[in-house]
Amino acid sequence: MKIELDDIRCIKDTALTVIGSRRRITVPSEVVELLKLENGDKLRWIVFNNGMVQLQKV
Repeated sequence: MKIELDDIRCIKDTALTVIGSRRRITVPSEVVELLKLENGDKLRWIVFNNGMVQLQKV
């Protein structure tokens, strides 16, 4: 998958938190604002064979 730098709006790193069997990930504030995410919104994770991940607001 080829990515053009002109197509990128932001790049952010985050960490996974594992407590027992629960896993949580923090969504960076810039991503929340860009996707206009609100409490209860659903996210779709698409993992490609090459290890790339696409995240979409559903």
